[in-house]
Amino acid sequence: MRTALITGGARGIGRAIGLDLASRGWNVALCYRTSVEAAAQTAAEIEQRGGHALAVRADVADPTQCEVLVSAVRGAFGDPDVLIHCAGPYHRTDLLSETPQGWRAMLGPNLDGFFYCARLVAPAMMERRWGRILAFSMANADRALAQPQLTAHYIAKSGVLILVRTLAKMLAPYGVTANAISPGFIDSGSEPPEQLEQLRKRIPAGYLGSLEDCVSAARYLLSEEARYVNGANLLLSGGWGL
Repeated sequence: MRTALITGGARGIGRAIGLDLASRGWNVALCYRTSVEAAAQTAAEIEQRGGHALAVRADVADPTQCEVLVSAVRGAFGDPDVLIHCAGPYHRTDLLSETPQGWRAMLGPNLDGFFYCARLVAPAMMERRWGRILAFSMANADRALAQPQLTAHYIAKSGVLILVRTLAKMLAPYGVTANAISPGFIDSGSEPPEQLEQLRKRIPAGYLGSLEDCVSAARYLLSEEARYVNGANLLLSGGWGL
């Protein structure tokens, strides 16, 4: 029985992936920061689908809390076989109006938390000679574009790609893969219909991605079929961001 640790697993993409893993009998440890009720609901549904759930409240921007998180997962299920980093808050702020607190609020959970968790789970994966690390970036993060309204978030997501590639190169000899998924506009159910319509017009495919699109991409990268895929960045955007 495999165990997955999903940061940002209470809602959205992380939740959808967790439920999919649960339907295949996985242990799913989900980390959340503020979504108490959503985490409880997701954990309950994981159990209903045949998986085993653990919900841990932790701010992954804090290395000490990451240590507590991983320790809790070990205590419940053993060392994680898979790390899926979905924690990714964002806000839009003009760069020169950004505050130091706002800057850290973007880099901390998006990038620092990925590093803190990866360094804690990788040694056991190396010892077992099997593991999967999957992180979510964003479409066009690999293009190093100017982003005046989204600078800190964009830098963090670009850093995620560099960290993924570095982990891939270091861990490949041990049978561990590290890959990224970079979504464009995904209909996660949180945006009003009028805003979704405006977003749709910007997508070459003509429609927004769904949570199932994200689940399908993750399912492949976590599978044995993708054992030779390492350091990849899977663009999931319907052509947006090219």
